[in-house]
Amino acid sequence: MAAVTKKKAVHFGAGNIGRGFVACFLHNSGYEVVFADVVDSLIDKINSSPSYKVIEVGSEGTTENTITNYRAINSKTHEEDLIKEISTAEVVTCSVGPNILKFIAPVIAKGINRRSTDKTPLHVIACENAIGATDTLAKHIKDPANTAPERLEDHHLRARYANSAIDRIVPAQDPNAGLDVTLEKFFEWVVEKTPFEDVGIPSIEGINWVDNLAPFIERKLYTVNTGHATAAYHGYNRRKRTVYDALQDKDIMSEVRGALMETKNLIVAKHEFEEDDQAAYVEKIIKRIGNPHLEDAVERVGRAPLRKLSRKERFVGPAAELAERDQPIKFLLDAIEMCFRFQNVEEDDESKQLAKIMSEHDAEEVVSEVCGIQASDKIYPSLVSIVQRVQEDSRED
Repeated sequence: MAAVTKKKAVHFGAGNIGRGFVACFLHNSGYEVVFADVVDSLIDKINSSPSYKVIEVGSEGTTENTITNYRAINSKTHEEDLIKEISTAEVVTCSVGPNILKFIAPVIAKGINRRSTDKTPLHVIACENAIGATDTLAKHIKDPANTAPERLEDHHLRARYANSAIDRIVPAQDPNAGLDVTLEKFFEWVVEKTPFEDVGIPSIEGINWVDNLAPFIERKLYTVNTGHATAAYHGYNRRKRTVYDALQDKDIMSEVRGALMETKNLIVAKHEFEEDDQAAYVEKIIKRIGNPHLEDAVERVGRAPLRKLSRKERFVGPAAELAERDQPIKFLLDAIEMCFRFQNVEEDDESKQLAKIMSEHDAEEVVSEVCGIQASDKIYPSLVSIVQRVQEDSRED
């Protein structure tokens, strides 16, 4: 009888997205999951627990998945063990945050360097909430500090890299939940297939493999993230507690619908999604972000306003493009104003930084520095007047 080949995936980041989303799909696809993390208490908990639950909540009820066949390695103290695992794994994934990619690259590079070219190349997929995250990780891995230049010639025989877009709302967890993770039922995990086509696309349940990722990334960012943040910032400024509470207010709901109508116009025109399909997607997103079972505080969803006001993000990104096309942006501008008013919020450093920038610079400088918008952009005067209005209100307070 032939031996069963054991598939193995190494996943960096054993947090809620790692355990609840990525590892769940890897487990359901027959992979043993090796978590890599640096938090001793979390690693000990994973290694001492034979299973944990992923609880999916939706309007139609709750389902539970039991996850087994995993272990964890401390990448800080047991690097050699981790290098061995990477050198013999089929897949490496990560959900560590875009700013941490440079820190996990050296050990991944060592694992790839040790890998035999007789094996199928390692499939590397970064599962971060950022555009082109796998490209960023690959750049760090291939940096001369991590991979000797002469090893790059046949690097493609040892590793392949594919960008991905993930979409799933994972709210703040109950502090007593242990390893269990509660998240929404809906998910979307889209990965570009072209880099893997000649060496074999890995069999991972739940992935939608596509030729061109860009339309899916923008659709997600300009619908889910724009809608979620619009509800949060309007909710914060009207003293609502959660996103769900905010969406019970008909004025806030109309602001969210308005913003998503505007982004729909861009997505349909730019990426040729069918208008009816995008309209149905918008309705699904409004239902998702208003899920009463996902308690999401407006402060948590609104955190990091500087990033969210930046040029390629959920508000300024679509609004600037729509302005160039002479399309309406009233509701996106409303959301941008509410975001500029998200200042000095407890436990959010960026909101404190935003308040400092707003008090020390004139409106033109703020628009240029925070939003990356210049005087030649059609949206520029609208953003300048928003910043001036928020600054005047701050002075009156």
